[in-house]
Amino acid sequence: MAAPPKSLDWLFWNLDRRRLDEERDATTILARVLEHGGLEDVRWAVRRYGLERIRAFFAEGAHPEISRRTWCFWRAALRAQEDAWPEPRSRVSSDAPWID
Repeated sequence: MAAPPKSLDWLFWNLDRRRLDEERDATTILARVLEHGGLEDVRWAVRRYGLERIRAFFAEGAHPEISRRTWCFWRAALRAQEDAWPEPRSRVSSDAPWID
């Protein structure tokens, strides 16, 4: 079980990073890193998971932490305009996933 690097602790403010497993919890880790991470954090995710796994992350379903802005960026970056990615649910005024 490999936890994400300690440098990513700030992205998992409500989780115990040491209990995260890079493979088992890939969806959670990718959502946090791709939505909230800085350039070095995203570079780590690309090295760790690869662009095909990131493409699959978006194709598998709309994660509640992913904003439309992030979704559009990765759709363009991965040249996936023709891929059938579920659209992210838009939240009007809150980042809380339980508020629509």
